[in-house]
Amino acid sequence: MRAFYATAGQRMYAEAPVTNAGSYRFGPYTVDAGSYRLFRGSEVIPLSPKIIDLLLYLAARQSALVPKDELFTALWPDVAVTDNALTQAVSELRQALGDDPAKPTYIQTVARRGYRFIAPVETAVRDPAPAEPAPIPAEGIPFIGVLDFSNVSTDRELAWLSSGIAETVTNDLRAAGTYRIIDRVRVVEAERRVGMDLSALRAELLLDLAVVGSFQRAGDRLRITARVVDAASGVALADAKADGALEQVFELQDRIVAQFGETLGTTDRDRSSHRTHRETVSLEAYQAFTEGRVRLESLDSSLVAGAIADFERAVTLDPSYALAHVALGNARFWQYEMSRARNQPDAALLTRAIDHVRRAIELARDLAEAHATLAFLLVSAHRFGEAAAAARRAVALEPGYWGHHFRLAHAQWGGDRLRALARSMELYPDFPFAHFEAAMVHIARGALDSAESVLREGTILQDRQSHTRQRYPAKGLHWLLGLVRLTQGDARGAREEFDREVAVGPSQLYAAEFAMNAYDGAGFTALADNQPGAAVPLFRRALELYPEHARSLVGLGAAHAAHGDKRAADAAFKHAVSAIDALRAGGRSSEAALAEAFHHAVCGRSAETIEGLRRLVEHPELPFTGWTIPIEPLFAPLRQTRGFQAVLAAIAAHAR
Repeated sequence: MRAFYATAGQRMYAEAPVTNAGSYRFGPYTVDAGSYRLFRGSEVIPLSPKIIDLLLYLAARQSALVPKDELFTALWPDVAVTDNALTQAVSELRQALGDDPAKPTYIQTVARRGYRFIAPVETAVRDPAPAEPAPIPAEGIPFIGVLDFSNVSTDRELAWLSSGIAETVTNDLRAAGTYRIIDRVRVVEAERRVGMDLSALRAELLLDLAVVGSFQRAGDRLRITARVVDAASGVALADAKADGALEQVFELQDRIVAQFGETLGTTDRDRSSHRTHRETVSLEAYQAFTEGRVRLESLDSSLVAGAIADFERAVTLDPSYALAHVALGNARFWQYEMSRARNQPDAALLTRAIDHVRRAIELARDLAEAHATLAFLLVSAHRFGEAAAAARRAVALEPGYWGHHFRLAHAQWGGDRLRALARSMELYPDFPFAHFEAAMVHIARGALDSAESVLREGTILQDRQSHTRQRYPAKGLHWLLGLVRLTQGDARGAREEFDREVAVGPSQLYAAEFAMNAYDGAGFTALADNQPGAAVPLFRRALELYPEHARSLVGLGAAHAAHGDKRAADAAFKHAVSAIDALRAGGRSSEAALAEAFHHAVCGRSAETIEGLRRLVEHPELPFTGWTIPIEPLFAPLRQTRGFQAVLAAIAAHAR
């Protein structure tokens, strides 16, 4: 089955460039390196960027045997992946092309050596980039990225302005609607990887234009200078300068964007209206908001309290600062999420978070970020219809922002989720957790090969980002991939993935929860290998993180029982029953039903297990419920039974 993406004009893996200069035509297909799409006639065939890379590499070497090692080097440089990653990629490409591996038309396997592209290929090479700066193309909208502004005066008190000015200029340019804006998240991550070298950033981001600038304070005065630079040649297309009092920083930033518009012939639709949504008249409030945002976007759990203090200060200084109310709602939500793995999470935090965001909407009804954030929070409140409506409102207000499409995906299920994720990934290919959310749908559909392919790409991205401080780090992909591998019979590969998840460390949001899940997964792997003695300490490690977690307790009971320690097994099962009751008392009836099914399964009560699962998944108004059932290790003995197959069919039907 094909991967979930609609391919992007932007490369997902800029660190692994594949040298291909143009388009290739073969049979009814055309693969275009410029737009990064595969076409059959006029129809776009959705493929992930990694699979497009593979196709371009093979087509460029038509008829030549391409060894496996060469493909690993080209597609996954400096990343250790298994042979299965390449096998899955080739399989996915073949399915997209309708190619039969037994009687290939396009891709021939040469046993133990590599692959050969055997179809006739026509090549159309694109013109090289001109030496002089190219004008804005009439047929397309250029990509523009705003770099951090340099603090020329090295004034530590104003260090926060480096990102603050860049964020504001980005927002103003997005409001103008003239450019395709490269999200600041991607720009910041690229700057951390390759520095401020424009040619390296162009290769990383595929940007056409870059905004580079600086600021300098002299007493109570501030000077901001900036240029729009052609990324290919380094030639400035527009210059801007603004001087004024420090407290007039918002007006100075607007003047910068206005000067760009005058030079480049672009206009802002309504900057004054945009300003009331995005900013504040208080410099102190703006500083508090900017510093809090940086803390929160790290997703470091130890920084959340500090972020809340920053946002509370911002709304105290300016109660009408709508965006700060949104940020405060986000921070309260992350506090709630840190309690999520407990049997009785702090629901009051979720309620407060929703109230903060609703207050922002009252202040600024057209603030897209508020509607998108509300959608994200309402999903956790199981108000899926309201959540999807709020996310659609955000997308309608700002269709070019990846985060709104991701939140729309989060509020939906099945094909609707995959389509929204495809758009999100076009706009921001480097967001690992999008792979997790796509894999959820594939798992629910029973398409484990597709889930594995998506997760492998996501883990490569996640591991690459683990070496730098990311604004949106991802957790859980190795754990989920481990469960998929275990279901497919690869116990060794599963254990490697669980170990990688644990190695991430517990400091960031969700890290402890997924470490617990990974210890459970390793325990289930040991049970599958008939090593119950090795499973016991693994489940205990999980319980050190969350002592009342029902699945871990059931797993511990199963390990003790398999090891012949009935007394310890009975104690663990008794504790698990108490944990299940606590889940129900905390309003988490779905989780309780699933945990109860685990208990029935390990105790050999197959009929009760299947009946409980049937009742759990018969409610389509709770679309995500039970999506892990196809890969839950404790249900492995039941997978081929008629009753369990009926449960799987119901889950798959909900995920269409």
